[in-house]
Amino acid sequence: MRSKTWIIQIVLFVSLALLAFMFLLPFYFITINSVKSFSEIMKSPAALPAKLQLKNYEIAIRQISFIRMLFNSLIISIGSVAGMIVLGSPAAWKLVRVPSRLSAVIFTFYVAAMVIPFQSVMIPLVKVASETNLLDSRLGLIIIYWGFGQPFTVFLYHGFIKGVPLELEESARLDGCNDFTMFHAIVFPLLKTITVTVIILQTLWVWNDFLLPSLILYAKDLQTIPLSINRFFGQYKNQWDKALPILVLGILPIVLFFLSLQRFMIKGIAEGAVKG
Repeated sequence: MRSKTWIIQIVLFVSLALLAFMFLLPFYFITINSVKSFSEIMKSPAALPAKLQLKNYEIAIRQISFIRMLFNSLIISIGSVAGMIVLGSPAAWKLVRVPSRLSAVIFTFYVAAMVIPFQSVMIPLVKVASETNLLDSRLGLIIIYWGFGQPFTVFLYHGFIKGVPLELEESARLDGCNDFTMFHAIVFPLLKTITVTVIILQTLWVWNDFLLPSLILYAKDLQTIPLSINRFFGQYKNQWDKALPILVLGILPIVLFFLSLQRFMIKGIAEGAVKG
């Protein structure tokens, strides 16, 4: 029995090690090729660099005004995710605490919106954004992210709020709290775990998103990091020696952000999606 358990543990360890290797391999290629010359990248992409070409970073940063692109990505990510939480958490709370057929229908629409392919609404989205002056605007893109991010945000909060004791809210109401005060003073502090989970998942999406910003932002000084990387790829030439350094710099902040908060993520997803 012990030998069988030992074999299972070995197989599990080897499987997880291979899986980790598969996920880390792209990071290896991106990092080592970001400090190679273009000819060396084309000749031996898997080999270690013969000489570190750190000037790749300097040239790429200067060519696309990386600091401005980083600022745009930060503003759009922070504004989008903050709006999703501000709008989504009270909406989910009301849907849970006011059980009715209407609440069930509204929540069903939220869930259904999660499975609608984005490509099917691209053309109508651009037309509506044009008519409402949301094109070529950071604020316009943030507002659009609020809409597309609400279904998943409400879904996570909805499941988590079912586990919040109703007695706390009833006691607060007896003390004279209105809905606004009760939610922000009593309920929302109890949603810390799922809020961090929402922040992680939605920030990863917004930070790395290419398609939606490419439809809304046209001016170069408004573009995000994924859009700026695309400048190095053309019909006749791909400037890998400039694109990869920006890719490394674009990945680094979000990886550090994820690692600093990832301990909340598994717990938040489990409690938000399974409760009730």
